[in-house]
Amino acid sequence: MAPGCSVLFFLLATSSLFSSPADAGGFVGVNYGRVANNLPSPAKVVELLKANAVTEVKLYDAEPTVLSALSGSGIGVVVALPNEVLVSAASRPGFALAWVKKNVAAWHPATQIRAVAVGNEVFASAAAKTLTPALVPAMQNVHKALQQLGLDADVKVSSPLALTALQSSYPSSAGAFRADLAGSVMRPMLELLHSSGSYLMVNAYPFFAYAANSDVISLDYALFRPNAGVVDAGNGLRYYSLLDAQLDAVFAATKALGYGDIRLVVSETGWPSKGDSDEKGAGPDNAAAYNGNLARRVLSGNARTPARPDADVDVYLFALFNENQKPGPTSERNYGLFYPNEEKVYDVEFQLQGGATKRDQEAGSARTARSPRAVVPPAGSGSSSGNGGQVSASSTGGATWCVADAKVGKERLQAALDYACGEGGADCAPIQAGAACYDPNTVEAHASFAFNSYYQKKRRVVGTCDFEGAAYVVTQPPSFGKCEFPTGY
Repeated sequence: MAPGCSVLFFLLATSSLFSSPADAGGFVGVNYGRVANNLPSPAKVVELLKANAVTEVKLYDAEPTVLSALSGSGIGVVVALPNEVLVSAASRPGFALAWVKKNVAAWHPATQIRAVAVGNEVFASAAAKTLTPALVPAMQNVHKALQQLGLDADVKVSSPLALTALQSSYPSSAGAFRADLAGSVMRPMLELLHSSGSYLMVNAYPFFAYAANSDVISLDYALFRPNAGVVDAGNGLRYYSLLDAQLDAVFAATKALGYGDIRLVVSETGWPSKGDSDEKGAGPDNAAAYNGNLARRVLSGNARTPARPDADVDVYLFALFNENQKPGPTSERNYGLFYPNEEKVYDVEFQLQGGATKRDQEAGSARTARSPRAVVPPAGSGSSSGNGGQVSASSTGGATWCVADAKVGKERLQAALDYACGEGGADCAPIQAGAACYDPNTVEAHASFAFNSYYQKKRRVVGTCDFEGAAYVVTQPPSFGKCEFPTGY
């Protein structure tokens, strides 16, 4: 990873939320690095991945023992052609073909190789001057080798970029690649990705920006928590998330070169559970919040960015293990989701389970009870909404529900909605496009469903239907279209 660009987004510092519900989510995979001398065997690692519902993994090489262990597992795999052989792959098509035969064709499809990551953060590497001109030729030769072997439809070629590839990033709408890269490297790379049906890999770390600028960047903004947001003066879009701002800066850069339809995959992102004294924000609670909130928003289809609301985002969290031989500050050795003994550093869900994680269950009541305001209107009075929803007057035998208060405005409702569907662990699958409760497609209706899900999961404890004043309790079942609001879980 490259900690560069830590200041590129500090002017966006306010705090973070999520986008509106989408019809489908992306996937959450994990980076399996092995810069350590105390890790489990590859066979045990595969069992660990399967036990935790991890369906996608990204490697930093093409180690045979790892590929063998992954064979037949059903786990999608990204293999890597390392920087060390990039020049050989660029200058010798025969080398690229031999590499693909040995490291892809010999294993696929039993080992479900999805892509080849050609190099890693080449522009930020110590050998950037040598490697940068070799990157696209190497990618082209690897792609041609895949074509020769009839694998190009299944296996894509890309290359993970650090955010230091950007020359400008604030506001996000002004995102642009560095002048020395834009025409000579990025344009032909994007053309290759476009013509081959591939995607651009981006390594993005809000942690770096926060650690370097914690005096001006809100921690909530970095951790996908509710906040006021900030408006991009260039396009009028409001941002609630530092990661969204980073990704939209990359989207703007690709669009400026004529490739605005290129899909992005976050090939690395994460938050360290431990750091040095000057690494502000490093710690297990923040790491759990960042990775957990990100995973939930991706899986629920809420990771689409303001500038690309039509594009789901796939994410590979960094990293599977704490790696004890990585050089650099303490944080570098503490990005893992698991300790080498396979115990969790903290909980992260890799699939939507229809409920909150154990961590959410333990912490949720304390979080939402900060300002209890459970208001129960008189039975039979009903409650009209501003968007066509209402509370029916039917008898409920003492049951209660939680609904949104439209009077607080859409922005506050959206903030609370995103919290409920993210860190709050509400079941928001029914309000995704095409699902039973998507219509009416209004913030009030969606927020009401999410608030009620959260409230019911918390067993209707006083204070769990508040959302900082954006919700209240009712004694009749809410009515939004044909959606049925559950009571009790």
